[in-house]
Amino acid sequence: MDVDNHAEELASALGVDKQEVKEDLESLLGYSVPLDEAKQSVRRKHGDGDAGDAAQPESVALSEITTGLNNVTATVRVLTVGTRTIQYQGDEQTIREGRLGDETGTISYTAWQDFGFEAGDSIVVGNAGVREWEGNPELNLGSSTSVAMAEETVETDATVGGDSDLIDLSPGDRGRNIEVRIQEVETRTIDGRNGETEILSGVVADETARLPFTDWNPHPAVAAGESCRIEDVYVREYRGSPSINLSEFSTVSSLAEPVAVTDDAPRLTLGEAVDSGGLFDVAVVASVIEVRDGSGLIERCPECGRAIQNDQCRVHGAVDGEDDLRIKAILDDGTATVTAIIGAELTEEIYGGDVADAKEAARDAMDKEVVADTIREELVGGSYRVRGSLSIDEYGANLTVEAFEPAADDPAERAAAVLREVRG
Repeated sequence: MDVDNHAEELASALGVDKQEVKEDLESLLGYSVPLDEAKQSVRRKHGDGDAGDAAQPESVALSEITTGLNNVTATVRVLTVGTRTIQYQGDEQTIREGRLGDETGTISYTAWQDFGFEAGDSIVVGNAGVREWEGNPELNLGSSTSVAMAEETVETDATVGGDSDLIDLSPGDRGRNIEVRIQEVETRTIDGRNGETEILSGVVADETARLPFTDWNPHPAVAAGESCRIEDVYVREYRGSPSINLSEFSTVSSLAEPVAVTDDAPRLTLGEAVDSGGLFDVAVVASVIEVRDGSGLIERCPECGRAIQNDQCRVHGAVDGEDDLRIKAILDDGTATVTAIIGAELTEEIYGGDVADAKEAARDAMDKEVVADTIREELVGGSYRVRGSLSIDEYGANLTVEAFEPAADDPAERAAAVLREVRG
């Protein structure tokens, strides 16, 4: 960060000594005040007319807030409040974050100190900064921001409080509360900010969906099979789908009654699934139109498990590959196409043999492609019910398959359903 340039710009605009402005900026930044907030404080100190308090500023409707605004005043309802610790300029900083609402819409916020408000409070926020967060404006509440209780309750169509079903969670959500059954959990050791750290990861479920989770500060109540209420979680994107995160500020309490969970993934067309941006658990019915190269009998790196060619791993260089089976199939239902990645166990069922059988067939034919050709003859042109995790990146849409079976749907009815989807 070039403080000198910011100081020169401010000093020129304010008509004051550059060195004094620079010292003020450095002092504020030393206390982890965000740069925009620090610059606003310096402007007010030196009598910038835009930052004066000669007139009471008018509240701005949330729908009118853009990243081009600053020194914003807004009268809002607090929808959610979450707490977590982040690394900021090399130091740990505890922040509060969540969402605010009014009659015109909602906006996310980050508060760099505890202003004492809770979900449901109606407040007047003064002199807030605006930054861009994940492509949208976000209110930044810093040391120069004022927060006071509003005289009247602020009306909003948005839900007040953080209680949420899994199906309603989106990346960027903060301060959310969920009631779930923990279906899978494992302990992992990672290289964290303070060295090797143990974390928990797994899968939680409720009546609406299944999602992955990470507990960065392992809670004893997080155990497989337990039904829990978990308060103050935040949501990130993992492989294109929402992923729940627990911090040291999250609370986990056991529930007396088990949480009912769904055994079924949401059934979507491929077009709907792709438009979602990614799903941890989804079911589709589609035809296999191609089995791609790289299917059948392959070799993997013994270090990282990546598929290799000519005994070369793109990460570990020359290695002695380990034999494996997989399928990369193109699925099409008339609304979109995706690449289905089918692992060894399901590939064995489809091929009708294991790695040893595949190696024997390849030796007899003196060609490894005979295995992929057998799989092509079995799959291409057939209609299948597929369940798995959909991720989308710059290379396209990939469905990591957990279940794969011939579809029992009536082809005529399925074709009619696809036509209805395409025609809207």
